[in-house]
Amino acid sequence: MEADTLMWNNLSRILFVLLLATAGAAAYLYWGYGGQLHQQDANCRARAQELSLENQHLKQEVLFVNMHMHREMSRLSKQKQAEIAKIRSTRNEMIHSLQGEVAQGQIKITQLADRLSVNIVNRILFPSGKARISKQGQAVLRRVGAVLAKAHDKTIRIEGFTDNVPPGPALRRRYPTNWELSTARATNVVRFLQESAGVNPGQMEAVGMGQYHPVASNRTAAGRSSNRRIEIILAPRYRALAARLMRPPTAASGNPPHPPSGR
Repeated sequence: MEADTLMWNNLSRILFVLLLATAGAAAYLYWGYGGQLHQQDANCRARAQELSLENQHLKQEVLFVNMHMHREMSRLSKQKQAEIAKIRSTRNEMIHSLQGEVAQGQIKITQLADRLSVNIVNRILFPSGKARISKQGQAVLRRVGAVLAKAHDKTIRIEGFTDNVPPGPALRRRYPTNWELSTARATNVVRFLQESAGVNPGQMEAVGMGQYHPVASNRTAAGRSSNRRIEIILAPRYRALAARLMRPPTAASGNPPHPPSGR
C-alpha cells in the first residue's frame, strides 16, 4: 500500500513538472513567436494602407492624363478642321486659276482631307522627250505658283512620272533611264516655281518616281500619256507639327505643368 502511494506521488510530481514545462513553452511561444506574428501583422496593415494611398495617387494621375489627352485631342481636332478649310480654299483658288486646263482634262485637282494634289500631264509642261519646260508650261506654272506661294504652312512635293518607254538614243546620253528623266523634270519645276513664282524653296521637295507608279495602262497611247505627268502635292508640315507637339505644356497654353500631388 505504501509502495503504491509512493509511486503515485512520484507520478504526480512528474506530471506536475511536465505541466509546468508545457505551460512555460506555451508562454514562450506566445510572448516570443506570437509577438513576431503581431509585429508582422502590424507591418502588413501599414503596408496595405501605404498601397491604398499609392493607388489613390495613381488614380489621380490617370484622371489628369485622361483630361489632358481629351483637351489635346479636342485642340488637334480643331486644328485639323482649320487645315481642311484652308486647303479647301487653296483648292478652290487653284481650280479658278486653272479652270481652262481643268475643263480640258489637262490638269486634275483633288483634295483628300488636308492634302491637295495637282496632277498636270506632261504634254502641257514639256516638249516631247524633253525635260525643259515649254512656254505653255511656264504660263501654267506661273498661275500654279501664284497660289502655292500663299501656302506658307505646307510642304510642297513635286513628283515626276514617266511611262515605261525608255528614253530615246539622243535623250539617253543625258538621262540614261526614266529615273533620271523624271527627276530632272521634277527638279526643273521646283526651280521654276522658286525663281519665277516666288515659292519658298524651303517648303519644296523634288522627287523622281520613274515609270513605276502608273495611273493607267502603258499598253495604249492614251494610257502612256496619262502616266507622263507631274504631281504637285500640298500636305501639312509634319516636322514642324511634331516639334510643336514635343514641347512640354506651359501655363500659357492652358495646361497645368504637373498633375495634382496626392502625397
